[in-house]
Amino acid sequence: MTGLVATDITRTYVRHGSSRTALDGVSFTLPPGGRIAVVGESGSGKTTLLRILLALGVPSEGTVELDRRTVRPGSVRSLRWFRRLVQYVPQDPATSLDPRRSVLDLVATPLRLLGVDGDHRAKAGAALAAVGLNERYLQRRPTELSGGQNQRVAIARAVACEPQYLLADEPVSGLDPDLREQVLAVLAGLPSAVLIVSHDLSAVARLCSDVSVMHDGRIVETGSVRDILTEPQHSCTRDLIDAVPRLARPSQEIH
Repeated sequence: MTGLVATDITRTYVRHGSSRTALDGVSFTLPPGGRIAVVGESGSGKTTLLRILLALGVPSEGTVELDRRTVRPGSVRSLRWFRRLVQYVPQDPATSLDPRRSVLDLVATPLRLLGVDGDHRAKAGAALAAVGLNERYLQRRPTELSGGQNQRVAIARAVACEPQYLLADEPVSGLDPDLREQVLAVLAGLPSAVLIVSHDLSAVARLCSDVSVMHDGRIVETGSVRDILTEPQHSCTRDLIDAVPRLARPSQEIH
């Protein structure tokens, strides 16, 4: 099967003689061109799954494959092929954007590290344009930008090398409504497959076609966004929907 595929992923942590299972037999696929969400309450295991999908964590059992090629954590060089195809948008750009560096340097760095051919300044400018920021932002620093602009810079950095898959962790968390809609519109317009990891079902309804619900390290419900949000089968799904009352009824935003 093509795409980013996790099969029977289990992740168990052992500390001081006791064990805790963060993931328990999770299987998941992000197909080419897909718009998928993984949702769940805090502690459900979705961030652990994201780290394993990004080759930043090692499963205790199970495998991750990208287009039938096994993915494991490794050196920058050994994972260069993977990083060219799969990029990441963090939840909080303030923790990932060095305030001492210019936007140009921040967006161009992955191009340099991944050995992308061509004019890196031009590619950085094109990536910024794709997220609605013009070239006058290239010489600015993160401290000179708003939270929404920094989030768009983080997206630009992720898409500059034209990845086929984009994984985003709570990409609109903490943004005000206007900035939230701007960032969601940017993500919706990208040509790559997108995986959103979130507890925000309103963002999921805006962007995704399918959703998997996680609870206690397991995927307990999977289906189309419309079906899951209008006819939830699991109690934790209903709890997530109840946290966003306007999604408890069908909406034209739901795919």
